[in-house]
Amino acid sequence: MTFTTEFRWTSAARSDAGRVRQINEDAFLDNPERGLWAVADGMGGHAVGDLASRLVIEGLAGVSSPNGLASLVADARGRLQQVNGQLRVEAARRQVQRIGSTVVLLVARERCCGYLWAGDSRIYLCRDGRLHQLTRDHSHVEELKARGQLTAEEALHHPAQHLITRAVGAMDTLQLDEDAVELSDGDTFLLCSDGLSNEVSEQEILSELAPGDCQRAAQRLVDLALLRGGRDNISAVVVHAEDLFCSDKTQLNPAV
Repeated sequence: MTFTTEFRWTSAARSDAGRVRQINEDAFLDNPERGLWAVADGMGGHAVGDLASRLVIEGLAGVSSPNGLASLVADARGRLQQVNGQLRVEAARRQVQRIGSTVVLLVARERCCGYLWAGDSRIYLCRDGRLHQLTRDHSHVEELKARGQLTAEEALHHPAQHLITRAVGAMDTLQLDEDAVELSDGDTFLLCSDGLSNEVSEQEILSELAPGDCQRAAQRLVDLALLRGGRDNISAVVVHAEDLFCSDKTQLNPAV
């Protein structure tokens, strides 16, 4: 199913197991034709994290609705709830405490993007030369920051840095946060796992996203995370929106 929009969408994705882990438990969805992008970061080890992220992405790949953005996000919620139930059953079958995965999803319709998430995978927006983190981590460290018990600098090196409080499959009831943003010409989004955001600074992310070159940005961001040690799986999905009807499209014709 394709969708109608005033925007031209381009995107690119890269994922790497990193330099420490043998299995890549990240998975992603990159489907600009349908306005669907996602990143899932599995957890649980022994290949079950790989299973969790794969089931999340397979579920989201079927998201569809003819009735606009709100119903599209609602369909995604329902599908993730189904995956949550599958993972709870699978964990019980394997006699492990949990099999889970973070998730961030971005969906585009008309002049808006909706997004939802659980865990510490993130969505960033680069607009007019500034970087905005659209999602807020569901993590123990983020809760400490919100209570004023931890500074942003202290959070970077906190021993509980990888302790998340929400994930698909973590609990019988899945809690998802969601929001939406109205689009502007030239908006560039980054969906990423924490294997990238823990290694690459916001200034570096901004520098790579600002030109709007999705292929280059996705590759460069993963390469930077690998250069810093690649201590976790690394995934990046970069998405660029161009307004086809934007009035400010001044061009230079050097032949004149």
